[in-house]
Amino acid sequence: MGNLFQEQFFHQKSDDHLNSRQQVYLMCPPDHYGISYEINPWMDRMNQPDLDLAREQWYNLVSDIQEAGAVVEIVPPVPSLPDKVFMADTGLIDQNRFIMSRFRYPLRQLETGYAADWFRSRNYEVLEFPLGAEESLESSDVAPFRGCLVAGYGFRTTLSAHEALARLVQKQVLSIKFVDPRFYHLDISFCPLDDRRAIVAPAAWSRHSCELVEKLVPEPLVLELDEAMTFCANAIVVGKTVIMPSCPLRVGRILERWGYMICVSPVSEFIKAGGAVHCLALDLQRCLSRSEAEIRSQRETGASMETVLQIQAEETFHIVKE
Repeated sequence: MGNLFQEQFFHQKSDDHLNSRQQVYLMCPPDHYGISYEINPWMDRMNQPDLDLAREQWYNLVSDIQEAGAVVEIVPPVPSLPDKVFMADTGLIDQNRFIMSRFRYPLRQLETGYAADWFRSRNYEVLEFPLGAEESLESSDVAPFRGCLVAGYGFRTTLSAHEALARLVQKQVLSIKFVDPRFYHLDISFCPLDDRRAIVAPAAWSRHSCELVEKLVPEPLVLELDEAMTFCANAIVVGKTVIMPSCPLRVGRILERWGYMICVSPVSEFIKAGGAVHCLALDLQRCLSRSEAEIRSQRETGASMETVLQIQAEETFHIVKE
């Protein structure tokens, strides 16, 4: 059954979906998934995933994304790259541009080349961050929210790389420092829901970073540490449906009060490697760069995004000079 399902997806025509307004996610089957090394606190080579259960969970997630109204596109797995299944780590989507991640660890660096080949075959412009030899920038540390980019640093991404990010996409970057290695990527502690709301896990960040996020997010859903440890912030939002690996009772009540539908899609075997729902699906409909209208408006008025002026801090906030 799994092979037939996979065969259908490998032969989908993708171009129509990629040019539509429908949400599209890029995923990679877990055929070669496993824990071959340890590069975050969740990974333990003595605690290998149950591969049959991992496949079942992955296919269930695909179905959940489709049932929520989005399209799933598939890239083939590579035997030597067990973490290729975590497609959201490979790069950033900016309309028709694919900006390759610069992974901190060489063990994962080959993944971006395979992803770049897929995007080139679909006429995307493929770019690399202009970074120094010791710099890194991983896409799961970046999330657009309220006209700026929230970007994490400390474990996988270097703070100095945020300047390159700001210049490449011509947007302001709010830099968030991680202090707990269990939350090594931003997408484990920050999940935008709409233009006012986001799920946030302050236990992951420095005190100053918590203050910045508090000023940026008008209506935060603030997780307690035990709630954050369930990876419930590592979710994707399709319309008004929040697909998450688990949903603590209090979190579910708040989301339902806000008008969201909750879809729990367990991915326990992938959490063993430090990844969950958001890590497994790369959103192809993102736009990071400022629109021409936004640039024109800011030039004419001399204004920046609301809240941005309130939260500038020299050591943590990068602004592109025009």
